[in-house]
Amino acid sequence: MIMSLVCTIFLFLLNVSSAYAFPKPPNARQQLSTTPNSTASCSATGNPIDDCWRCDENWKNNRRNLADCAVGFGRDAVGGRAGDFYTVTDSGDDNPLNPAPGTLRHAATQDQPLWIIFDRDMVIRLKQDLQVTSYKTIDGRGNNVQIAYGPCLTLYKVSNVIINNLYIHDCVPAKRNGLSSLGGYSDGDGISIFESRNIWIDHCTLEKCYDGLIDAVNGSTDITISNNYMLNHNEVMLLGHSDEFSGDRDMRVTIAFNYFGQGLVQRMPRCRHGYFHIVNNIYREWKMYAIGGSANPTILSQGNVFIASDSQFTKEPPNIRLGRVIVRLDRITVRLNHINIRIFNKRINHRIA
Repeated sequence: MIMSLVCTIFLFLLNVSSAYAFPKPPNARQQLSTTPNSTASCSATGNPIDDCWRCDENWKNNRRNLADCAVGFGRDAVGGRAGDFYTVTDSGDDNPLNPAPGTLRHAATQDQPLWIIFDRDMVIRLKQDLQVTSYKTIDGRGNNVQIAYGPCLTLYKVSNVIINNLYIHDCVPAKRNGLSSLGGYSDGDGISIFESRNIWIDHCTLEKCYDGLIDAVNGSTDITISNNYMLNHNEVMLLGHSDEFSGDRDMRVTIAFNYFGQGLVQRMPRCRHGYFHIVNNIYREWKMYAIGGSANPTILSQGNVFIASDSQFTKEPPNIRLGRVIVRLDRITVRLNHINIRIFNKRINHRIA
């Protein structure tokens, strides 16, 4: 029966300590709170994204250089590099249909490319989900910018969006009132991605949302999700709409240098149909499973660290049944369901695909 499953598994297991790509962060945003004191210290991190821009002591005046630093399938996302800077000065969202100048909604919904920054720390509580338009960078570096306690971010039929250094948490569904053809209610995701491409989400902290932390569906592709800290959530990340939706067969997503921390249950990520490169992430004490999938995805897992809980009650029991295989190797758990999967537990230093 096992041979009848469409599964190809190559396991090359080395000492898991060699797979660490970066030390455990207190959270992704705190890593950006200061500039390294010397180029020698920051060039030694081994993280190609951080090493690309953080060694520049004048990075605040060269913010657009970040657009050259992405790796993986989302590396062509230019965000608002070709546009002007827009400084958010107002944390309000009083009128989503006619947003006030100075608000994040006013900036993120403009037609032209923009590089959006913030003049101070702020907590933004949105009245409706914020549907970001193409060629935008939302750059929270240097400030503590939170999007919380309301609906959060949606990328719908857009391209070339960069989201960096936001704390997104406690997101909830809300009714959409004439904002787009999506209609109905938002899902309550931290970041929802529909029919979009060339997307890069980097150095964000996400937790405690109603649905997913980051979901990409309905033909979205060319996405990189990197250097994020995710915690305290059930269904973390869905990549692919459904087993029946063949439009996600061309989906390509890179998941790199993320820390999947305490209080996470499942979907780190949950993959359908497409090609997924999951590289140099840390998984700690998930409660059900870490990486899962169905509908014939191809998952390339490289250099990841899986540190399981000692409790047998927080992991699925070993079993094999039609259409599903669970492979448990010491402290490493991978769930398979008609998946082509390759696992190389070794630190990866070459170019990320």
